[in-house]
Amino acid sequence: VQAKEDDHKVTNIGAVIDVTSRIGKEEITAMEIAVQSFNNKLNNHGLSLYVQSHGKDPMLAAAAAEKLIKETNVTVIIGLETWELAAPVAEIGTRARVPVLSFTAPSITFPLSALRWPFLAQMANNDSEQMTCIAAIIRSYGWKKVIAIYEDETYGGDSGKLVFQQLAVLIEALQDIGSEIEHTLVLPPISSLSNTKKVMQEELMKLLSLESRVFVVLKASSVMTIHLFEEAKNMGFMGRDSAWIITDKITTYLDSFNTSIISSMAGVLGIKTYYTENSSEYESFYGQFKQVFRKKYEDEDNFEPGIYALKAYDAIQIITEAIEGMINTNISSKQLSEKILSSNFTGLSGEIQFERGMLSQNPTLRIVNVVGKKYKELDFWLPSFGFSRSLVNEETEHDGNTAQGLYGQVTWPDDLNQVRNPKGWAMPTNARSLIIGVPGRTSFEKFVKVKNESNQNEEPEGYCIDLFKMAREVLGYDLPYKFAPHFSTYDDLVRCVHNKTFDAVVGDITILANRAELVEFTQPYAESGLSMIVPVKSEESAWMFMKPFTWEMWMATAAMLIYTMFIVWFLEHRSNPEFEGTWKTQIGTAMWFTCSSLFFAHRENVQNNFTRVVVIVWLFVSLILTSSYTDSLSSMLTVNKLKVNVTDIEFLKRNNLKVSCDGDSFVRNYLVDVLQFKSENIKTINSQDSYIGEFEKKHIAAAFLELPYEKVFINNYCKKFSATTPTYRFGGLGFIFHKGSPIAMDFSKAILTLSENGALKELEEKWFAPSLECSTGVTDNRTERLRLHSFWGLYIISGATSTICFFLFIIKIIKDQYRSNTSPRNNSIWSKAIRLARFIYQGQQINFAIDQTRPQLPEIIGRGSSRWKYSSPDAAENHEAASPEAADVEMLYIPGG
Repeated sequence: VQAKEDDHKVTNIGAVIDVTSRIGKEEITAMEIAVQSFNNKLNNHGLSLYVQSHGKDPMLAAAAAEKLIKETNVTVIIGLETWELAAPVAEIGTRARVPVLSFTAPSITFPLSALRWPFLAQMANNDSEQMTCIAAIIRSYGWKKVIAIYEDETYGGDSGKLVFQQLAVLIEALQDIGSEIEHTLVLPPISSLSNTKKVMQEELMKLLSLESRVFVVLKASSVMTIHLFEEAKNMGFMGRDSAWIITDKITTYLDSFNTSIISSMAGVLGIKTYYTENSSEYESFYGQFKQVFRKKYEDEDNFEPGIYALKAYDAIQIITEAIEGMINTNISSKQLSEKILSSNFTGLSGEIQFERGMLSQNPTLRIVNVVGKKYKELDFWLPSFGFSRSLVNEETEHDGNTAQGLYGQVTWPDDLNQVRNPKGWAMPTNARSLIIGVPGRTSFEKFVKVKNESNQNEEPEGYCIDLFKMAREVLGYDLPYKFAPHFSTYDDLVRCVHNKTFDAVVGDITILANRAELVEFTQPYAESGLSMIVPVKSEESAWMFMKPFTWEMWMATAAMLIYTMFIVWFLEHRSNPEFEGTWKTQIGTAMWFTCSSLFFAHRENVQNNFTRVVVIVWLFVSLILTSSYTDSLSSMLTVNKLKVNVTDIEFLKRNNLKVSCDGDSFVRNYLVDVLQFKSENIKTINSQDSYIGEFEKKHIAAAFLELPYEKVFINNYCKKFSATTPTYRFGGLGFIFHKGSPIAMDFSKAILTLSENGALKELEEKWFAPSLECSTGVTDNRTERLRLHSFWGLYIISGATSTICFFLFIIKIIKDQYRSNTSPRNNSIWSKAIRLARFIYQGQQINFAIDQTRPQLPEIIGRGSSRWKYSSPDAAENHEAASPEAADVEMLYIPGG
């Protein structure tokens, strides 16, 4: 296409494109329309467009660019749909100082690309945003493994690294969401194939052994894309559990594919660079393009312009705006390149603004879904935001949470109105059942038991087998399976799943870190920890009756009893004839009274009101003590008390004692590496019943079992053995599946459901019910004895009551004696104290005003008598009249109670 007038100043533009491809045809048509529009608008300047085909060969593209520069003296080179083509042309343009506009960009932005190719303007962005979008789709459906597919169109040099760069971006995006690429299928260049169908079948056959059914097609030519999906559909890779995702390089072909080709891609999700179709500029261009394209290419079925057609039109506009800014000056290549890179406008393909030789704004993406013989548009992907129903950030709806997934309803491959999303995994079928390995030999057969080793068709039984069947019923979909006993160690079972010998393992497999690196575990269905089993002996003895109280309790009770005995004696011995007699008799009576009151068997009467208060409080204390003692002793005599011979792990190591563990478990290595047991002191045992014999023969002092096994063992031998609380915890017991298997997640949910609705507990009670002797009695060596801190309040109340009554009684005595003496005289404190003490014990009258100059009369009442002699008032008066001298020593006592 050349300028009409020869006297116009003409700018030659070279286009390096594939004129045979649908995209190339669109680009040529769009550029011709743009050139014609520019030439019609300006009178003194024009554009000439020269086209060279590259045939998808980077070397031919470089040769075509060099030819355009030398033979037609082009000012700008545009085109180049892939970076493999753009890189060598950019080198040619840099050496010739000719600006190059490419319709693509590398997958990874090179930091020094602007310095290496200063004349290159890339009308695209790198693949990071697109790969992030694909990873978000994968994350929203919980797919853990994917298969990457691309066509190898590289021809060495820098371009040979580009596909690996795109793959690296995808790998990094998947790692951020916890997924990975299980396999990469590299398809040979379509141009090198003589029998495309056969080669495609051979390549896809490599995927049959893989379980992942999530395919991400990174890049492929249009012809390769057609063959890929046709053969994939024929070989069953487009099944209901499969998911296919294509990048924008392949989504672009959808506008040019006929209906038969699109039908083979039904259910595919595509990423497409979004551009608006509502602007007046687009409507004007759309009308012209459809008219011109239909006229030039009558053999084409689709006349809609794609993203590359819009980029081609915008490329001409970039050049025209640069030329318009320099219309009155001589155009130099450097100035033109700077003008191109400083462009800033909104074109048909989106915002046109360059930064470091590349579009500065990340593109808005559109997720499309191939349905039937066409495709429908679903959601938008907004940069730095995520999925959205519209172009407006919907932060109020989901706060930018990309894990929420697509809003639009997706039609998946082989969709038969299915409600659930594809598993993205090769799910078992009746033709290929799930091969489930089970431990052939177990120490505790209640978990898994293979009944007949010679007949592997006979289904195993046990707690784990029943749990698997119950969980399978909760899944909500059919899961054909077949058990396969494996007579080896548990670590071998894990490796069998890792190397694809088994699809899963059902059994009492402990979840460990090194195992989790190889396989996928379900939610643990049983807690796991290391428990120590030791033999016990009965703790019963002839002194069992002393056990209810601690020694502090016994001492405090004895002290309170003696103190109460003293108070009762003191308050009663002067006035109560039942407490009279010699010292021994009085102490014995007081002791008998206090002790017998413990059992409410006392016969002596108390006469003093203070004594009654003391006795009431003491009887209350006695009631509490005797009741508590009786209950505690009854519990100790009825509950079987066991005493362990081994106290802890350090005791075993310090005394160099032998221990044992399960032969097939990891516990032996744990005892050696972590707990520092000597290897020669560890004996492996392969049967539950063998532990009893080893203990009875004194071959071992303790056995180390995981918590589930310990519960089974103690439920059967609770009278002979005791278990310590697990101090060392592990991950629990779980089922095993292949790494990334969605079935593992489904079983985890099923196990949680069984746990929440009580079915798991019922299953445990069925298989692990205690034996008859253990169900009627509970082994307990740690019964709490009655301690002083539980009763100190009672003792304080009783002691305080006795003390208060004691002092009140003393005060009453002193007060009564002062009142009975009318002529107080001086006397020493010591003498008064002696007479007070003699009165307290003997009941004598105290005269605090005795005349020391007068002779004292002998004592009237004997020392041994505790009975008081009373005289009437008249006798006292006669006695005073007859003997005045005796008045000073005469006792007049009227009891006051």
